[in-house]
Amino acid sequence: RDSYLHILLDLEKPSDVLECQSCQIGEGKFHCLTCSGDQTLCHPCIVKTHQCLPFHKVQEWTGKCFEDKSLEELGIVWYMGHGGQPCPFSEDPQAWEDVPLDAEAGSVPMETFASSTTTSTLTIIHSTGVFLHNVVWCGCPGAKHQQHLQLLKARLFPASITRPQTAFTFEVLDHFLIDALECKTSASSFFEKIRRMTNHSFPGTVPNRYRELMRVSRLWRDLMSRKCFGFGHDTREKPGEGDLAWFCPSCPQPGINIPDNWQDNWLISQRFVVDGNFTAQHMTMKKPQLDISLSDGLGYMVKDREYQTHLSLAVESKERSSCSNHRAINTANISRSNLRATGVGATACARHGCFVPHSIVDFQKGERHMNIDYSICNALNYHSAGIDSSLIIYDVGCQWSINFLQRVAESHGLSIPENMQIIPAVGKFHLSAHKLACFARYSLNFVQGAGHVDGEILETLWAPFNKISPTARSMSHAHRQEVLDDHMRDSNWKKIVGITKTLLTKYKRALKGVDETKSPFDELARSLNPGKILMWEIDEKKAVEERGEYLDIYQLQINKAPTMAEIRLKLTESENDDDKHPGTVSWLITGINLEDLQYVSDEEISEDIDEEILTEEMGIWMPSSSSQHNRLTLGLGPLQAEELELRKGQANDCLENLRMALGHKALIYRQYFRSADSTWAGTRSKQEARRCQLKIDKYVRSYQRARSAMQRLGMEEATLGSIYREILPTELSIDKEVTEENRFGQGSDRLAWFWRVNNGNECQEDAWMDECKNKISSQVQVTSTHSDLVYRVNWLKAKARWSRWQEELSLVRHEMGWTINWFKYHQKEWNRRWQQATRPGHQAYAYQQVLMWGRFAQDAEKAFNGCGYVP
Repeated sequence: RDSYLHILLDLEKPSDVLECQSCQIGEGKFHCLTCSGDQTLCHPCIVKTHQCLPFHKVQEWTGKCFEDKSLEELGIVWYMGHGGQPCPFSEDPQAWEDVPLDAEAGSVPMETFASSTTTSTLTIIHSTGVFLHNVVWCGCPGAKHQQHLQLLKARLFPASITRPQTAFTFEVLDHFLIDALECKTSASSFFEKIRRMTNHSFPGTVPNRYRELMRVSRLWRDLMSRKCFGFGHDTREKPGEGDLAWFCPSCPQPGINIPDNWQDNWLISQRFVVDGNFTAQHMTMKKPQLDISLSDGLGYMVKDREYQTHLSLAVESKERSSCSNHRAINTANISRSNLRATGVGATACARHGCFVPHSIVDFQKGERHMNIDYSICNALNYHSAGIDSSLIIYDVGCQWSINFLQRVAESHGLSIPENMQIIPAVGKFHLSAHKLACFARYSLNFVQGAGHVDGEILETLWAPFNKISPTARSMSHAHRQEVLDDHMRDSNWKKIVGITKTLLTKYKRALKGVDETKSPFDELARSLNPGKILMWEIDEKKAVEERGEYLDIYQLQINKAPTMAEIRLKLTESENDDDKHPGTVSWLITGINLEDLQYVSDEEISEDIDEEILTEEMGIWMPSSSSQHNRLTLGLGPLQAEELELRKGQANDCLENLRMALGHKALIYRQYFRSADSTWAGTRSKQEARRCQLKIDKYVRSYQRARSAMQRLGMEEATLGSIYREILPTELSIDKEVTEENRFGQGSDRLAWFWRVNNGNECQEDAWMDECKNKISSQVQVTSTHSDLVYRVNWLKAKARWSRWQEELSLVRHEMGWTINWFKYHQKEWNRRWQQATRPGHQAYAYQQVLMWGRFAQDAEKAFNGCGYVP
C-alpha cells in the first residue's frame, strides 16, 4: 500500500527532464492527463499535439504544483466547415498562416485569431467534462446561417439552431442514452457527474447545461431511432404507428419471418400476455399546450389523440368481480386528481417477453377494460395478416373476456382481425388467487398450442422499468412517452441480441420435459382400460374444441367430507334401532366436547379459574378409553361403532378448520403483515397471526385425540395410514400455495398431505373420498366406480403435461427457423437500401447493417444446427 501511495504522489510532480521532451528546446512545463505517459511539453508543442485532441485535460507547472489549463487558454482554435482547416473565404486569409511563437512571452499572439465577426467561444460538453473552445466559423457563401450544420459535421450537436453557443459531442449523447438505459441515470444526475469530472472541488463554477441536455437528448434519441429503422434512407416514407419499434424475431409474422402463403397450423398463432403497472404514474402538466411531441405513436406508446377519442366514447361498466377480490377490477374506478396517468397497461409476446409496438396505454383511473381493450386490439392487429387465433393471458382474463367481443362490436375505436378466435387464460402465478372454477377453464396447462409458458413474463419486464418511473413521473407527456418508448425498444433489442441463447435453453428444457412426462403417462395408460381411455379422449377433444364448461373434466367434482354435525344427525335418526340405546349419540358428543374444553392452551385460560379444580386431570369415560376386551365384555359394540363414526367426523372437521386457519394465517402474512405501513398495523397483524396460531394448535390437538381414539376403537391401520395420517410439526409451515384452490388441482409434493386429500373412509357410501384419493398404484385392483374419476383426471392431466411439452418442443424448433428468417428479412431490407442509396454515407451505413444482420443470421444457423429446426 505504501509503495502504491508513494508512486501516486510522485506523479503530481513534473518529470526530472526540464526541457520539452518533444522539441528538446522549450521549457517542458505542460503535461496532459488524458494522454498516456508522463511527458512534459513546451507551450508550442502542447498546442501542436492537441490541435486534433480538443477534449484532453492539460495542466501547467507553476513551480510548486500543477494547475489546470484549458486548451482555449493555450490558444487552440477550432475551425469549422473544412475538416479543421481555415476557410478559404475568410475575411483575412493571411491571418490563418502559422505565426512564429514568441518563446519568451510564452503565448500565442492575438493576431493568430480570426476577426471578432467570425470567432465565437463555444461551450462544448464531452463525456470527460465541459470545455470552452474558440471556434472559427466557415465563411463560404451561404454558410452564415448554417453554423448548426457546421457543428454537426464536426460531430457536435448544437443546443440551438439560430445562434449556437453550446454543443454536445456525439459521444457524450451516446453515453447519456446508454447510461439512462442500463443504469437508469437521470439527466440531472448525469450532468452533475460531468460537472464534477470537470472540477471536482468547485463544480459550481462549471457552466450548467442541464436544460440543454434535456432538449438535445430528445432530439438525438429521435434521430438515432429514425436512422436505425432506415428512415434516413427511405425519406419518402414517413414512419407510421409502431414503425420506430422492434418486435420479437421468434413470433410468427406473415410476410416477415413466415411466407404469406403459410398453411393453416396451430403453430401460427399469436400468444400475448397483458398486464398493468401502477408504478409508471404521470403527473398532470400545468401547461400542456407547450408540449411538443417528436414521435407520438411511432414507438410502443399508442397515438394520444386516437386513444383519447376512444376513451371519450367508451362506456365502462362499474361491475365488481364475480371471481376473487381482484385489485385490477375493484380499483378500476379509483382516480387521483394530481395524476394524468395512474399507470400503464402493456401487451407483450408471452413466449419471449417482447413488448408489442403501438400497444402501451396509460391508465386514467385504474386498470379498466376500456384501457386494456385498446392495448389488446392494437396488438392483435400488429403483423397478423391471416392469423386467426390468439391466446391472451391476463391476470383477470376470466372477467375481461366475458364481454370483450361485445365491447369491440360497440366501439368505433376498437377492431380485431376478421375471424379471430380469442382464447383467454390466466398466468399460473395469478391463477392460484382465482376461484376453483377458473382453474380448469383458464389454466395454461389445458390450452392446446400454448406450449410450456407461465404467462408471467411481463412481470419480469416491470422490474427494470420501475426504476425510471420516478424520473418519468414529472416529465412532459411527450418526453415521458419518448423515454418509455426508448426503454421498451432497448428491452426488446436485448431480447433480440440474446434470442439465440434463449431458444437453445428452451430447446434443452423441452427435450427434458418431454422425457420426464412421457414415461409416467405411458405407464398410467397401460394400467387403464382402453375402452375408458377412448371415452376420455372423446371428452378431451370436446373440451379442447368447445372450451368453457367442457374444461371442467380436468377437475374432480368433490363432495365435501361429512362433518360431525352431519354424522350426528345420521346417527340420531337411527338410534331408535334395536341395537341402539336412546341418547347415546348426544352423550358421546358431550364427551367429545368436554375433551376439547379440557385441552385449552395456557393463553386461553382465564386468570380467575380456581386452581384447586384441576379439570384437565379429570378423566372422561368413553368407549375409546377402555380396552377392546372390556368393551366386548360390557357389550359396548354399538357404542364403539357410534363413537368411531363421530371420531371420523371430528377428524374431518379438524382438518377442514386446520386448512382454513393455515390459509388465514398465510393471508395475514401476505396481505397485511408484509404490507404494514405503520407500527400499529404491524402489531395488529402479529396479534391476528398469533390468534391464528392458537387455533391451529387447537385443531391439531383435537385431530390427534380423534385419531388416537379411532386407533383404540379398532380402525384399520391401512385407513389410518392413508386417510387419517399423523400430523407432523413440519407439515404446519405456511406455503404460498396453501390459500389457493390448487389443493384440488394439480397438487404438489411440497404441500402437506391434508392439503391434497379430503378425509373419510373407503366404504362405497363415501363417494367423496373415492374422488379425492391420490393416484392409486397400478398394482391395486379398484372396483369402485367413483375411483374412475381419479383415474380420469390423473390421465387427462398427465396427457396435458406431456402434450404441452411436445408442443413446446415443436414450437421451439419452428421459432428457430422463424428467428433466422427474421434476421434475413432485415438483412434483405438493408441490402435494398444499400443498392438504392446514392450518397456515400448512406451506402456505408446501409452496408454496415447488412453485415450485422447477416452475422445474426449466420450465428443463429450455426447454433441451431443439429436441433432439427424448421426453416
